[in-house]
Amino acid sequence: MANINMKEWRLKLLSDKKRAAMPIMTHPGIEHIGKTVLEAVTDGEVHFRAIQAVNEIYPAVAATMIMDLTVEAEAFGCPVSFSENEVPAIANNVVSDLASVQQLVVPDLQAGRIPEYLKAARLAAGQMNRPVFGGCIGPFSLAGRLFDLTDIMTAAFLEPETISLLLEKCTSLLALYLEGLKNTGINGIIMAEPAAGLLDEAMCQHLSSVYVKQLVDAFQDDHFLFILHNCGNSGQVTQAMVETGALGIHVGNRADMKTLLNQVPTDILAFGNLDPVGAFKMADPVRMKQLTSALLHETAMFPNFILSSGCDTPPGVKEGNILAFFEALDEFNRQR
Repeated sequence: MANINMKEWRLKLLSDKKRAAMPIMTHPGIEHIGKTVLEAVTDGEVHFRAIQAVNEIYPAVAATMIMDLTVEAEAFGCPVSFSENEVPAIANNVVSDLASVQQLVVPDLQAGRIPEYLKAARLAAGQMNRPVFGGCIGPFSLAGRLFDLTDIMTAAFLEPETISLLLEKCTSLLALYLEGLKNTGINGIIMAEPAAGLLDEAMCQHLSSVYVKQLVDAFQDDHFLFILHNCGNSGQVTQAMVETGALGIHVGNRADMKTLLNQVPTDILAFGNLDPVGAFKMADPVRMKQLTSALLHETAMFPNFILSSGCDTPPGVKEGNILAFFEALDEFNRQR
């Protein structure tokens, strides 16, 4: 599917009366092939096999890679805490002032686990029977991991030149990484920028959207679709997300999906937003089906809505809940 025209793919979704679904989920595939999260986030072959398993079992409209928000920070030198069956976490920041930011070196694509993620993308692009979306972190969220998220909120006001330089370096690495991912043949990217959900619209524009737009302008084209994810957005930064130029917007369960859809142009795909923990992991199948059906009916008048999870589904999601999600979708589509 490496040569699929994503402009045509998007337009087909927009014109189809039936709803499509693209939950962000790889962990069910990891469990299905009998591997651990640790193996999947450190071995590109295992990562690919997990993607492949999910897409052989479930009828999603596209395949998605693991949403791992530690890969780029690790490449910059951040220590990462790994555990067998939990997603990795950043253990400590690596910069704290202008001098340390000035000394920070933008890594290349051989740093950390980047080669394994490129390997997973390359394998998926070559063997999937549907579009494949890679994943990367957003510039402000990456800067928050390098500097410490609490400290960066203060430094953005007191040391703006420090944070501007840091964001430029983060954007430089993301440009390299996106070029590498695009060259594998995958069909798009889901950029996770959750930390921008802590900002108001003006600050989101200044600290996130300006840099995201640079990357959208550089990489989005007819064969590569950019989806901007912000599970921290409760509605206050929707316009800032739209103004990046990304042709896909993905939000978490904090946002009211109907309200958001009224704010998003109809030519932009809007993905969301069932709670990955409260619904996918914690609900029973009956409740999961009810929640999915309710969201589908609530958004029925919006042709650009794509049913999804509000974020990457965590380890331990019950298969019955995923099946209930797709059963609700099938029932809804039979009524269209």
